Amino acid sequence: MNKVILMGRLVRDAEVRYSAGSNSMAVARFTLAVDRRFKKDGEPSADFISCVSFGKTAEFVEKYIKKGTKIALDGHWQTGSFTNKDGQKVYTNDCVVDSMEFAESKKQETTTDDGFMNIPDNLEDEGLPFN
Repeated sequence: MNKVILMGRLVRDAEVRYSAGSNSMAVARFTLAVDRRFKKDGEPSADFISCVSFGKTAEFVEKYIKKGTKIALDGHWQTGSFTNKDGQKVYTNDCVVDSMEFAESKKQETTTDDGFMNIPDNLEDEGLPFN
């Protein structure tokens, strides 16, 4: 069985291209930073995993997923190779995304940088949940 489940944040905005021809299809490539479960001193705390999505999933990425967005995805692992313009063989490893969803809610616009909500000045003390 070849099944991959990942949760992480986009390292940068996805690169989205459309295939040529009458039935063009969106192809989105992006890198997902996935925190390691166990961290050791002197080793990276995250893995940076290359992902690719196609069709409607790629269109979803283009429209809604930006740098820093936390997503959960499932897919399968795919290896491949090609010969670059210098004649060298290059090996690839990608997670081919089958489906994805947001892993956290969108930040509210009323939240400050420190994570606290702004309380309007004209709000009476009786409306607050604390004294």
